[in-house]
Amino acid sequence: MEELVNEMAIETDFLVVGGGFVGLSIAYELALRNPDAVINLIEKETHIGEHASGRNSGVLHAGFYYTSDSLKARFTKEGNQAWHQFCEEHNLDINKCGKLVVAKDEEDNKTLDILIERGEANGIELDVISAVDAQKIEPRVKTHKRALWSPNTATVNPQQVLKQLFSEVEKLGVKVHFDCAFINRNSDNQVRSSKHMFKAKHLINCAGLYADKVAKFYDQGSNYHLLPFKGVYLYAGDNAPKLATNIYPVPDLKNPFLGVHYTLTVDGTMKLGPSAIPAFWPEQYEYLENFKIGEFLQTSGRHLQLMAGSDSTFRKLAVEELKKYSKSYMVKQAQQLADGIEMSHFSHWGKPGIRAQLINKTTQKLEMDFIVEGDKESTHVLNAVSPAFTCALPFAKYVVDKIQLS
Repeated sequence: MEELVNEMAIETDFLVVGGGFVGLSIAYELALRNPDAVINLIEKETHIGEHASGRNSGVLHAGFYYTSDSLKARFTKEGNQAWHQFCEEHNLDINKCGKLVVAKDEEDNKTLDILIERGEANGIELDVISAVDAQKIEPRVKTHKRALWSPNTATVNPQQVLKQLFSEVEKLGVKVHFDCAFINRNSDNQVRSSKHMFKAKHLINCAGLYADKVAKFYDQGSNYHLLPFKGVYLYAGDNAPKLATNIYPVPDLKNPFLGVHYTLTVDGTMKLGPSAIPAFWPEQYEYLENFKIGEFLQTSGRHLQLMAGSDSTFRKLAVEELKKYSKSYMVKQAQQLADGIEMSHFSHWGKPGIRAQLINKTTQKLEMDFIVEGDKESTHVLNAVSPAFTCALPFAKYVVDKIQLS
């Protein structure tokens, strides 16, 4: 790192930190609007897709889960349409399989009414169908009286889409620096990375699991910190039945996770999950992988603080999610959604992903919506949780609008 001290800083109009879907989408939008601007993007890994963007479910959500006053509701429908168009224009794989949301009892049917109202408010194409009609779509499905049918939910290969988006960003002249981690911002308002110094007119922080740490160098995000949650899917083997559509349970609208569900990959393979298990450091994918004692102590302390808090919601959520380490528990949850599903149908666990979930330090609650803060010098995407992939293209327009108004 010593050689950076005397290195002349790279001057740039915009410096994007993080090369996931959100970072690349913002760089793409900046380049489209500002063709003469110098835009640099730094990514700490040696290639794209190492973290959440390359490990996500690949689901293009429709947009009926979210309240109409939320950013998620504002961008999910438009994002779904934008990615459909993007995939078709670039001949990328897409599985237009739709989604059934099913109820297990009368209480779930009350929540279905809320989802129906939200779908109507958000302008989402959504059909309320009987249990009989649900079984015409997927004969194995189980639901109490009725279900919701979302015809526009689809799945893609996130790595394939990310690779194409990266190619489009490079074509527009954005300079991408790999193996180039954000280190700090010095007293001369220069960004020090692991490879170069940068002098940026405006920094856009899309650093995912480390977004809160980057924000602190710009006096932003003081009310928040990020907590990691590990998500993993259980994949079906060749002996498993072939489902016709994604099948989701009615969610608990008080938390941001959607419960155990069936997702079809772009090639039709069934996977079950995901979990949302508290991780003990930001990149705890496997056992002691990426272990750092400081991150462990800080993250574990934050989890314990939430567990010990007066609100029992997080404790209940954590206990429920920890059960998903068990294959048998995961399958039992799935059996409530469809007939003929057996433990023997599932062959292996998939590659874990880590969700960067923002916590409000004042309320000690999980933030449910996207959170963006900033000023004339910088913009910080602090909470970009699911459906951030679906929303990424229109969300990028929103962020660039904020930058140009600052």
